[in-house]
Amino acid sequence: MTTLHTKDFDFPFDDALIAQVPLGGRDQSRLMMLKRPGGQVSHHCFADLPGLLRAGDLLVLNDTKVIPARFFARRQTGGRIEGLFLQERSVGLWEAMLKGADRCRAGQRMSLENSSVGLELRENLGQGRWLLACEPALPAVEVLEQAGLTPLPPYIRRMAKAAGVDSQADEPADRQRYQTVYAARPGAVAAPTAGLHFTPEVFEALAARGITTARVTLHVGAGTFLPVKADSLAEHTMHSEWYELTESTAAQLNAARAAGRRIVAVGTTSVRVLETVAAQQDPGTAVPGLSGMGPSGTRLSGTGDAAGIFHACSGWTRIFIYPPYQFRAVDALITNFHLPKSTLLMLVAAFCAPGRTEGIDMIKSAYAQAVAERYRFFSYGDAMLIE
Repeated sequence: MTTLHTKDFDFPFDDALIAQVPLGGRDQSRLMMLKRPGGQVSHHCFADLPGLLRAGDLLVLNDTKVIPARFFARRQTGGRIEGLFLQERSVGLWEAMLKGADRCRAGQRMSLENSSVGLELRENLGQGRWLLACEPALPAVEVLEQAGLTPLPPYIRRMAKAAGVDSQADEPADRQRYQTVYAARPGAVAAPTAGLHFTPEVFEALAARGITTARVTLHVGAGTFLPVKADSLAEHTMHSEWYELTESTAAQLNAARAAGRRIVAVGTTSVRVLETVAAQQDPGTAVPGLSGMGPSGTRLSGTGDAAGIFHACSGWTRIFIYPPYQFRAVDALITNFHLPKSTLLMLVAAFCAPGRTEGIDMIKSAYAQAVAERYRFFSYGDAMLIE
């Protein structure tokens, strides 16, 4: 087997193409259509999507909701520190990423800006992560709704008007636009960005063509932006994210598969859920990052379903999809344009040529066309339909 390296997923890129703000209309983004296996490309508007899909397709949406996870706190000395909430271990006990974490010490206390809540540094978890105690012990969602800011990706840099410096200053519109219109379950610290293009009008047009939707949940973590530091992909450790696929969604998926209808994943996060669940029904095949165990050693929970490959299931997944991964669950994919050398790009390359490595060249060719055509990249950028 060919050994793949991180550098294999690099491509020439112009930083000016990084979308810093969303377009005025969600469905006015551009949409590149990429047909496998020949790699033919055509150019459309996202509002055209219903006419590009097939009647009877089943779209799988990730209904996670982004929480205002970015926060600022003041040390007792007056120094300001920026943090990113990662997860709540129990009510009042947070795991968070802190900038300048090397200057922090266990036992130090801070006051959360825009809130009467205090934070105590309990334990250094390494790699910038800290365990924080919230005083008083309140649900994290409740505290962050008041004190938190939209956790925009690190590549979105805007000029702060007051200081005249480059910053990650969010705007009031971000709270609404860095969120899908169907977001329902709070827990993500990054948006499932392929879903940002959908509008009620697009869903109405889809329904008119007999195209249905199903929902899964994967709470996107900050690890989605972490660079792949290992030279060989086989040495990369994938981050964990919590997911759930319900009995009703499993029934929809199995019925679609039995009827020969396509399953269209909206975003790489939906792919990760579907492939995680499908892989559990095929234990004889090794899947990178999927051991059937959660990050703390807890076994994935679920119920078997003899009617198909999908079953109700929830837990933590570290599935790492890269060429030559053989897809079990997904027939078409809607996705945004991703960072060079990112795990997201690796997944998309694998999807371009399932079971082979030729998808790397195919996606690079498509991306070269996107750069030449001045498509907008990354979270607030344009989209692709790969079928």
